[in-house]
Amino acid sequence: METKVNILLKTGAQPPSYMTTGSAGADLYAYLDAPLTLPPYGGVASIPTGVSLELPTGLEAQIRPRSGLARKHGVTVLNAPGTIDSDYRGEIIVLLINHSASPYTIEAGERIAQLVIAPVLQATFTVVETLEPTERNQQGFGHTGK
Repeated sequence: METKVNILLKTGAQPPSYMTTGSAGADLYAYLDAPLTLPPYGGVASIPTGVSLELPTGLEAQIRPRSGLARKHGVTVLNAPGTIDSDYRGEIIVLLINHSASPYTIEAGERIAQLVIAPVLQATFTVVETLEPTERNQQGFGHTGK
């Protein structure tokens, strides 16, 4: 499937890329003028990528964490998964958070997140007086006892 990518006239910005033929997510790269350090214990930063997308209607791009960054450094995507709607044409910005006890420095060109293209459906919401009962009904968090 072809997806148009705009580099936004930023020298050094890289388009998303798949690292292997079986990759579900394409890596997104940090577009920074200088290294940026995320403070420990909840430090948050908005990391530009220098790219935007043109997605067909009926698709979304999900921004997901890179497992290596999370496992090795405690750095993940804050609003995972982030959603890029098909009608958004602005720069992809990745919200990262550092959950570790150590600062983490993000370098220009570093792989910071994954982009997964997925189909979406839009529902028609109908207001009703009651809903059909189920075995679970209104039992919420932890209802199975685990």
